[in-house]
Amino acid sequence: MSRLALAAAATFAAACGGDDGDAIVCDGTTSDAEYVTSLGCADDFEALASRPLDATIPGARSVKTVVDRVDADALYFQNSVLYETHYQFVSTHLSGDGLPVVPMLAEFNTSEYFSPSRRFLLGALTHYEQPDKWVYEISPYDTADATMVATAYAAIADRSFLGGDLYFHPTSEAVEAIVPDLPASVKVITTDELYEGITYQPLNVAESYGQLRFFTADSLADGTSYLSFRDIVVLDHVPNDISVAMGIITAEFQTPLSHVNVLSSNRGTPNMALRGAFDDATLRALEGKWVRLEVGLFEYELIEVSQAEADAWWEEHRPDTVQVPGMDLTATDLRDDVDLVVPDGTTSIKELVKAATRAYGGKAAHFGALTLVDGVPMPKGFAIPLSYYRQFMEANGFDARVTAMLADEAFQNDPATRDAQLAALRADIQAAPLDPAFVQLVKDKLAAEYPGTRMRFRSSTNAEDLDGFTGAGLYTSLSGAPDDPDDTVEDAIRGVWASVWFFKAFEERSYRGIDHLAVGMALLCHRAFPDEEANGVALTNNPYDQTGLNPAFYVNAQLGGESVVLPPAGVTTDQILLFWEQQGQPVVYLGRSNLVAPGESVLTTTQLFALAGALERIHDFFRESYGAGLDWYAMDVEWKFEGEPGEEPALYIKQARPFQQ
Repeated sequence: MSRLALAAAATFAAACGGDDGDAIVCDGTTSDAEYVTSLGCADDFEALASRPLDATIPGARSVKTVVDRVDADALYFQNSVLYETHYQFVSTHLSGDGLPVVPMLAEFNTSEYFSPSRRFLLGALTHYEQPDKWVYEISPYDTADATMVATAYAAIADRSFLGGDLYFHPTSEAVEAIVPDLPASVKVITTDELYEGITYQPLNVAESYGQLRFFTADSLADGTSYLSFRDIVVLDHVPNDISVAMGIITAEFQTPLSHVNVLSSNRGTPNMALRGAFDDATLRALEGKWVRLEVGLFEYELIEVSQAEADAWWEEHRPDTVQVPGMDLTATDLRDDVDLVVPDGTTSIKELVKAATRAYGGKAAHFGALTLVDGVPMPKGFAIPLSYYRQFMEANGFDARVTAMLADEAFQNDPATRDAQLAALRADIQAAPLDPAFVQLVKDKLAAEYPGTRMRFRSSTNAEDLDGFTGAGLYTSLSGAPDDPDDTVEDAIRGVWASVWFFKAFEERSYRGIDHLAVGMALLCHRAFPDEEANGVALTNNPYDQTGLNPAFYVNAQLGGESVVLPPAGVTTDQILLFWEQQGQPVVYLGRSNLVAPGESVLTTTQLFALAGALERIHDFFRESYGAGLDWYAMDVEWKFEGEPGEEPALYIKQARPFQQ
């Protein structure tokens, strides 16, 4: 659009909801405006507001705001449909023509979110529909001080129809820290207070058909209740894990990164929270009936349908079958990590990883690829090919047993029967004899190259880390040592092999149409980490901004070996955004671990930046394989810091795989 046209649009805005001297005019006709300088009514807000880019904020619409400090604190409400980011707006309208030129994006992000001498105050006016609250918000990582927030808040209250009905909502712990310094004129509302007025929370926006069932989360966890992937389930609490269902409704609110929501997102199934859902009379009236659930950003719909309608929908919307790479049973060597993925000058890394996956599984294949990344510290390791798992299954008659189970009507139709038979199969696998020659081969390898070392045997199937299917969390890893009678190498190997037949793994594979007998379990082996100081996971890109305009590393860190993926109830982790590419490489804590003293962090600054350096190398190395042509891509990385008492803990990268959105 030309500068003349933009000026015309601004003039139009002023006449239709914009400035009119000291008056704030409203006629609800701002929908074509590029921006306005005041909001006269809710209709003007609606005309400029965008729906959230995800469903993590329940019932919210926002208009981005800009205060230009070099132009007498001029206020702009930008059309947030036309301009999704602040940078797009200010670089178009507030750059040059008598104003300072807006710099390139990287410099803009550094200065305007982190510098005390920033030109712009960037934020958003958000309306939370159900509690009917209007709030001013800044980005969770914005380091604006109390004076900046008060200036923007006052301008918005003065130049909108809201006046004293406007609140400031801190969006992170970092932002909350400035609240004590705000003047009394700034009314503050917390997330907890905001959520008190909200009964509906959309997590994964989608539609599905299924049979409505009610279960307690505890009954699913202890195996007294079972889900079918044709069920839409109502739960009293949020579980840490859940088998496949066609939809989830929880009676308490969830976090966007909860395991339940990640699973729903990966499966493409609706997920929502509704306060009081477990005892809701309207929902209870549909218990046991076939229903259609549609989760929307602002409302949900749950209506009764016929089984014929549900069956027809299922046939049309069955998930795409995941094609598992065929098993290469010719590989019988215990292959060192550096020999798993060997560049040949012509084959891409992605194709080499796929080839290695057929013999050594996805986890080991990606571990092998990691050895090619300069400057990434890793434990020395090797892989046991899946051919030994196949030999074991055939020699002990387990393949024939699985075939018979799959043909059994009770096994197929009754989850309790299925769970019991799978548990019995696992128990028999763990008690079955291993081939003596195979055991000797492994022990000779350990004695020669890992003497006296306690080893970790990690699951690595050919049905994980695939395009569209990670298989994350389906299987197990176990430790063992040749000289430990309580945790033997043999028991560790059998235990990991048996995890192929976990109930949750079987259900997930069934849902995705994976042939169970086409799955082989290889093993990735490296030393165990008995002296962990810290562990965690990281994404090599910013999950809160998938436009790719504001990249950052996202790090979850926890003290010692405590899980960051499925923490015990009440345990929190450090949640960190590190803006590695920006000037000063600012670090923002979105959450804190409650296992360290208040005000302290799990990682030191030195440790965090050592981790960031490895993340950068990993991200750049795999970009061509997994990020080519994408605005946003990330690698999912598992890491640890370990050291003997008195030693400086060292960083180890244990895993890197493409992150599935």
